[in-house]
Amino acid sequence: MNQIQVGILIVSDRAFRGERSDATLPLLLQEITAQGWNLNQSAIVPDEIENISAKLVDWADQHALDIILTSGGTGFAPRDITPEATKLVIEKEALGLAEAMRAASVKTTPYGMLSRGVAGIRKSTIIINLPGSPKGAIENFQIISAILPHAVELVKDNPSAENHHKINH
Repeated sequence: MNQIQVGILIVSDRAFRGERSDATLPLLLQEITAQGWNLNQSAIVPDEIENISAKLVDWADQHALDIILTSGGTGFAPRDITPEATKLVIEKEALGLAEAMRAASVKTTPYGMLSRGVAGIRKSTIIINLPGSPKGAIENFQIISAILPHAVELVKDNPSAENHHKINH
């Protein structure tokens, strides 16, 4: 299988306006690099449904990324609309990914119950909403990272996807 191509989309009004620096992108970059994956696209957008959905569509349709990780906008605040923007563009939900992240998060903090992040597939791209906090984003990514190469092979309809990968626990 070729190197997995990843996009990281940070959703934050304050980071977009330059009022605060984003700490999540460099940490996620370290994580995907450690997996041997390639950061193909990255951007920071405001908490606006049109900005988020347009970037997801562009990256999935024009850049043919394997995985798009979003960070931010998954909570209960009025401007937290990343899951809604994601649902507008995905063709299939990947409920197990979001459920696994929430289930593991709740073991660390009861605030994990407040995450509304979703995951799904658009064309041959897997889109995953991660929390906005750097710690939460990394922890959630680590929960699902081992299964993602197999998920990418399945989405790409790779014949070798029939052979299950060994997952280290």
